[in-house]
Amino acid sequence: MSDRSLPPSITVTIGHHTRLYFAFVTTAPAELDTPATITLQAGSLSEVSGYAAEPPTLDAVRGSSAARLVLVDAMERAWQRAKYHGHQHLLLAADPGLAGLNTLQYWLWQRLQSPGSNQVAA
Repeated sequence: MSDRSLPPSITVTIGHHTRLYFAFVTTAPAELDTPATITLQAGSLSEVSGYAAEPPTLDAVRGSSAARLVLVDAMERAWQRAKYHGHQHLLLAADPGLAGLNTLQYWLWQRLQSPGSNQVAA
């Protein structure tokens, strides 16, 4: 499935640097992320796929596989998509209603304020 539709996004400015991030649901492990990719939520595909604009059809085995809601830097979007797809992982645009700007902002703040914020618990 393609992420050709415009996924929800958030603009982040730190100092004089501004980046645009798009929200996606993926089954890829964090080891395949670019350095700028941020995990907001992690869990089973059954739990996380609800944030996808077009959730995949799941069976018991596929639904229990790991998944994440991630923010992908707009400048690295094509590279990130190619890497995930090259390793046979899903990359689905997030639903703008469920992962809209206010939700993404809240989760990003939670992520930045958590102890050990470079790791996300599943």
